[in-house]
Amino acid sequence: MRLNTRGSSNVEDRRGMGGMAAGGGLGALVLGLLYMLLGGNPDPNGGPIPIPGASPTAQQRTPADDAEAQFASKVLESTENTWTGVFQKMGQTYQKPTLVLFDGVTGTACGTGQSAMGPFYCPNDGKVYIDLSFYRELEQRFHAPGDFAKSYVLAHEVGHHVQNLLGVSEQVQRAEQAASSKEEANSYSVKLELQADCLAGVWASEAKQRGELIIDQGDVQTALNAATAIGDDKLQQEAQGRVVPESFTHGSSAQRVEWFSRGLNSSGDLRQCDTFNGQAQGLMGAR
Repeated sequence: MRLNTRGSSNVEDRRGMGGMAAGGGLGALVLGLLYMLLGGNPDPNGGPIPIPGASPTAQQRTPADDAEAQFASKVLESTENTWTGVFQKMGQTYQKPTLVLFDGVTGTACGTGQSAMGPFYCPNDGKVYIDLSFYRELEQRFHAPGDFAKSYVLAHEVGHHVQNLLGVSEQVQRAEQAASSKEEANSYSVKLELQADCLAGVWASEAKQRGELIIDQGDVQTALNAATAIGDDKLQQEAQGRVVPESFTHGSSAQRVEWFSRGLNSSGDLRQCDTFNGQAQGLMGAR
């Protein structure tokens, strides 16, 4: 995979500022992934939480200080290019999110963010958060190596930002609150997450058409491997030895692969990402 971008300036680097989580590790990561991975929200109703041990005067590193951070900034810029163009076609202005790099624990406008949650998006501050150590877990534990797999993870979170800007997230939140059962509420969450997978595919499709993203079938397979590895069914089987479909919040491995693939083959048509069958209007009229 190759990205012909220079890197976004919308990156906030909090690494090295302290506030590391206690009791982390692979076990904590898996438990966090079950509920928070790729789109989880630490506390939608919470406010900023100061992190003990974090030094506000600590010198921050820039994305150019290491290859992973620079790569993430390049992916972010590519998503900015894609969604700026898509929003222009809809007669709207795309508000770019900020990517926050952190170690262990950080404060967010949605509450405390922890690396055990995996990457996540906070709609209250319009920021995407990631502890870059997740990329090593993606490769070593979940056997999904490759730059395109990493890109998919980040593009999924930006997909949640797109949903937030277009009002889809708000519609889903209302539907979840009005649901008559936890299972029904979970079904709305699954549809939201699968749509974010599809939007990640739309980003790749658009970036490829612009010549900004160069990928081959092997790269695509790495992203599909990542989508498979983080399906609710696979994560539940690993963590608890059984699968409980009614408790799914992100979708099965097969569903995640299907919707990312739809986006990848969409030629930028957002209507291909209608996981709600027309019930959520924010994206459905887009062309």
